[in-house]
Amino acid sequence: MTDAGVTVVVMTRNGWDDLRKTLPRHEGPVIVVDNGSTDSTPARVREHFPHVRLIELPENRGAPARNLGVEAAHTPYVAFADDDSWWAPGALDRAVAVFHAHPRLAVLAGRMTVEPGQRLDPVCAAMAASPLGTEPDLPGPSVLGFLACGAVVRRTAFLEVGGFDPVVFFMGEEERVALDLATAGWGLAYVDAVVAHHAPAPARDRSDRAARARRNHLLTAVMRRPLTRVVAAAGADLRSAAGRKALVQAVPALSEAWRRRAVVPADVERSRRLLDVD
Repeated sequence: MTDAGVTVVVMTRNGWDDLRKTLPRHEGPVIVVDNGSTDSTPARVREHFPHVRLIELPENRGAPARNLGVEAAHTPYVAFADDDSWWAPGALDRAVAVFHAHPRLAVLAGRMTVEPGQRLDPVCAAMAASPLGTEPDLPGPSVLGFLACGAVVRRTAFLEVGGFDPVVFFMGEEERVALDLATAGWGLAYVDAVVAHHAPAPARDRSDRAARARRNHLLTAVMRRPLTRVVAAAGADLRSAAGRKALVQAVPALSEAWRRRAVVPADVERSRRLLDVD
């Protein structure tokens, strides 16, 4: 069992069917942030898992709901999970040891295996082969993104950059956090030896998910990238149906994204350009 150096923050919405199976798998203290469930999920968590701290929100706040769990944690590190994911036995103890050995590390992106079959998530394969290389004071390949439900963060660093923001809301919320951490001098690394498991339901509308991902990529570019990259992202969106849908979806949030605009420094932008696929 973990030495309580890390708290697991689980975000859920109407997720009881998954939570009843995944909550018993988590080691150490657990905080469940209920994101405006419209069913009986909060009541069932209280009844069946009284040791779990529950933060119940009146509406769906998207990814920023996790920030409340991080703020409520009393440990130096926080491991994120969704209602359909969990950390492998011993993974969090291993993560704490890695953080202790690498004081500049702010985000440990773990190895996410997808159930059934424990298939490696393609995002993790990309992080393992990161073109950013491995810095001498970090425990693995440097990254400028991560899968939230398979990441452990240094609590102070995460809160220092404001956590997840409501502009992106959900899907791709990790990118802006990663850019801001790199700007502040923190390190982010993929560590294959720290394992999480994910058992997602089959995607019901892949085109809608693709459009949301493109929308959030564009909004993050508006908030942090040079205008040339914003134009490139918008131009790429025009070339596909999902991209055009993303442009329409992004319009209501553009003014707020622009208000939050703070372009990353040149060294961070150079690293980010290595990852561009537009």
